[in-house]
Amino acid sequence: MRSVRSCNLMLGLGGRVDEFRFLIRDRAGQFSASFDAVLADVGIEVVRIPPRCPRANCYAERFVLTVRTELTDRMLILGDRHLRAVLAEYVRHYNGRRPHRSRELRPPRPTHPVAALNSQRIRRHRLLGGLINEYERAA
Repeated sequence: MRSVRSCNLMLGLGGRVDEFRFLIRDRAGQFSASFDAVLADVGIEVVRIPPRCPRANCYAERFVLTVRTELTDRMLILGDRHLRAVLAEYVRHYNGRRPHRSRELRPPRPTHPVAALNSQRIRRHRLLGGLINEYERAA
């Protein structure tokens, strides 16, 4: 019998299943062998973090904490469709414009050059109703 959670996950991903190669998960008891089997059937490899290694999942947990503190704790989400649109916009900002400490304040996949804030004219671009602001040199 297939895991209900993994089937729901596959339905939720829809046509985007091909975009994922790996699922990194902990060794919690809620994940069964059938959960892993459903993922393997669609070509997603399950990678379990090492036992008794709480820091192995820190990058995913840091991203979730960042999304919660910068976005969802400050915004009323009206439904599944609204959540997906807001998260898609935030991920675009997170990977393309938001500074990252471990990368010398550079984003992972920059979409614009970093604005020199010592310049006289800086233009602000408001995202998500002003919840997030992006800055660039004014022309």
